Amino acid sequence: MKIALIGATGFVGSKVLAEALQRGHHVTALARTPSKLAPRAGLAVVAADGADASAIAQAVAGHDALVSTYNVRGQADFAAQYLRGARAAIEGCKRAGVQRLLWVGGAGSLFVAPGVQLVDTPQFPAEYKTEARAARDALGLFRDEAGLEWSFVSPAPMLVPGERTGRFRLGGDEVLMDAGQPGRISVEDLAVAILDELESPQHVRRRFTLAY
Repeated sequence: MKIALIGATGFVGSKVLAEALQRGHHVTALARTPSKLAPRAGLAVVAADGADASAIAQAVAGHDALVSTYNVRGQADFAAQYLRGARAAIEGCKRAGVQRLLWVGGAGSLFVAPGVQLVDTPQFPAEYKTEARAARDALGLFRDEAGLEWSFVSPAPMLVPGERTGRFRLGGDEVLMDAGQPGRISVEDLAVAILDELESPQHVRRRFTLAY
């Protein structure tokens, strides 16, 4: 496949890049600073802002899919910028005629009980609430989008560096629990799940989650 990738130098994006190249796919990384990505076989790098719909449209034209791990963590206007990135990815794909779009969001909007999302529980860390609520709003944008074959992945609440096992559980809108506690997943296995979904779509116009 020809896969366009936003966020290839980040915590999640770098693992998605490695997994895609390992599987023999061609990846075009959209990067604000292309020099941060070392040359690799199968990798092309273009200068583009992940929140600029026009730049995205130009970069993704002719590709089979766009994967966005867009994140602006640390910015004072995080929520506004994050939603701008989601809208830009949607609009950019539409303009380019690319139907497949996979967005990597957060776990905060997963349900822990009927009508109760993780971000709204007392145990959810206050320092991550802005990010979680922005990702929840982004999920709403995708759910209103009928013109693309989108998927939204919410990894397990505990997303950590680890190893690639290729063995994990998949779920939908609810937190996958482990012995009464929210589950965990390595970022390496998150990348496996993302590439699995691109190669064999199971969650078109749906959100999915994963955990051990």
